[in-house]
Parts: sequence; structure tokens; C-alpha cells
Amino acid sequence: MAREPLDVAGDVHALVRGLIPVLSPEAWFDGGTSELVLPVGRSEARASTWTVLERCARVDPVAWPGVVEGWVREVADRAVLAVGEMELFGDVRELLRLRIVPKLAPRDREGLVVVPAGDHFDAMVMIEHPRYGGPLTRARAGLLGLRKLGYVMTNTHDRELADVQVHDQPLLPGRDVRVVTKPGSRYVSALLSEVDQFLPAGTGEHGALVGVPCHSTLLLYPITGRGVREVLPVFAEVVAEMHEAAEDPCARGVYWSHGARRLTPLAPDAAGRRTGEFASLLRRLPEDG
Repeated sequence: MAREPLDVAGDVHALVRGLIPVLSPEAWFDGGTSELVLPVGRSEARASTWTVLERCARVDPVAWPGVVEGWVREVADRAVLAVGEMELFGDVRELLRLRIVPKLAPRDREGLVVVPAGDHFDAMVMIEHPRYGGPLTRARAGLLGLRKLGYVMTNTHDRELADVQVHDQPLLPGRDVRVVTKPGSRYVSALLSEVDQFLPAGTGEHGALVGVPCHSTLLLYPITGRGVREVLPVFAEVVAEMHEAAEDPCARGVYWSHGARRLTPLAPDAAGRRTGEFASLLRRLPEDG
């Protein structure tokens, strides 16, 4: 008869405690969090017992010792791999970066360290290494004892974005687009939440058109008057063309940055529509001088 994992927790945890001294003497069981804890360098790796509880709940109690033994060895083996990774990377915390990507499908974000960055983008934690880098997986984070990652954005700012270049480029006669870029970078897209600081002084009241065609470049156009009607379709065309040509593309569309760091998608013909929040803004805007 199938059992629920919590129904077998007491007996299975007792087996874990009993087998640890034999199979992995350096490990210990944290009863408060129901985790097997193994030292990994100067940190520790933790593995929830939920996996082994689920396994034991599906089999007869006579098989539990073998199931628990296999799980403890599996966790210990992963800890050995973590030591190897720490020797490869050094202090991996120094290599963590934040990369903003268009909202991932559930199947694509599974197993990765990813958090929502608004309604249309996700923030993905990356290991910045020329050969062994890539998205940080939850499994690797657990192995390396990476639990609190609040410092990742600071890493990204200090080591990747302190030297971004900012310049204006003609878009239409008398209309310039502001370009925030760092050629070859994979992290300029992380500045999507900080658009206001790159706009010309006194131009942020109504927000800005924003494009992030590739991860190395942001395009910004501050909205100051109704001339944005003519600018939007051209701006959208430039973003789409850059996205198409990019080696590291990000988002194809145009967004209106406004309010408390809100990003609202805009269709190229949004300036011609009569309803919606953007249409309401256009009616309130002054004519360009």
C-alpha cells in the first residue's frame, strides 16, 4: 500500500542518522530542516531528505535501508563533485552575475536559478567563466552551498557594467535615440530596471521607449511630447533589425518604461490606437516645441 512521504519520515530519518557515521562520517543530519549536511570547502552542501522520503514511500519498509544507503552515497558523491568545482572556479561567488532574459517558458526555467524580473523578463543567475560558465542550476547551487544570492546584482554592476558607454545617435531629423552599450557584454540587459538614470536630465516624467535588442545594448527614447507618435514605428524597426542581426539577441519588441519601473509592451502602431494607457498618455502630452 502506497504511503505519503511524511508518513515514513520518522523511520527514514532514523535510518539516515544511523547510516551517516558509516557512509559519510563528516556529514551530519539537521533535524530542524530535514537536510543531510556535508562540508564543502569552507561552506557546506545541503540535501533535503524529501527525495529519499518519496522513494521509501513507494516501496516496502524492508527495502528502506538499501534505498537510504543509496541516497546518502548519491549525496556524498555530489559533494565530491562540488569540491572539484570549487577547485576549478575558486570562490564561485565572485563569478556570479545577473542576466535579464525574456520571460522563460516553465520547461526552460526548470532546474535553473531564475526569478521573475517584472511581467515580461526573468533574472537568470550566471557563472561568468570563459570555459566552464553558463546558467547556474539549482543542483550546482546546492552543491556549492550558494543559498543567499543578494550580492549577484552588485557583482554585475561592479564588474560588468561600471564602464558602459552612453551616447546619442540620430533616429529621425531632430530626434536622437540614447544608446547604452558595452560591446561583447552579456549583461547590459540587467540595466532594464535602471532606465531613468540614463535619460537626459528632466526628461523622465512620462517615461521612455525602451529596446533591448541584444544583451550588450539598450536603446532609449525619452517621451517628452507628441512627436513620439512618429518616433515609435521607426524605433521599433531599428530594435527588430538589431535583434535579427545580433549574435546574442535579447528581446525583439519595444517597451514603455514608466511608473515604478514598469515595462509595458508597445506594438509599432500603438501610437495610432485610441484606447489603452499609452493612448491616454499621448492625449496628455504637449506638442513638441
